[in-house]
Amino acid sequence: MSIVELTKDSFQDAISPDGTLIVDFWAPWCGPCKGFAPVFEQAATEHTDVTFAKVNTDLEQELAGALGIRSIPTLMVFREQVLLFSQPGALSAGQLNELLTKVKEVDMAQVHKDIADARAKSDGAGGDSTVG
Repeated sequence: MSIVELTKDSFQDAISPDGTLIVDFWAPWCGPCKGFAPVFEQAATEHTDVTFAKVNTDLEQELAGALGIRSIPTLMVFREQVLLFSQPGALSAGQLNELLTKVKEVDMAQVHKDIADARAKSDGAGGDSTVG
């Protein structure tokens, strides 16, 4: 599978409700980013069920800022529109493969239930604080 370049305009659409997306935030001048690029590209050929994407933080400063990217490279992994992983720093090939294996094993039905439960709890937490 090829690696897609994401922009602020295409980012939200790339986070699909039924897929897994891994995003590499990078810059052309970044040495660790250059070192990580072949690892990312190799993983993309091995994990064809995952969408691999890159965001050039020099060109997409608004997007990087909105996502709180403070250092590069930073990896983010989304599955079924949920952010499951976000971490700065380059990973080895073994670490990246292990991460992708773990992401695929996540029980997303449970994750969505937990999110819904947390939202319901926070919606009901406000309540009326008047003491009568």
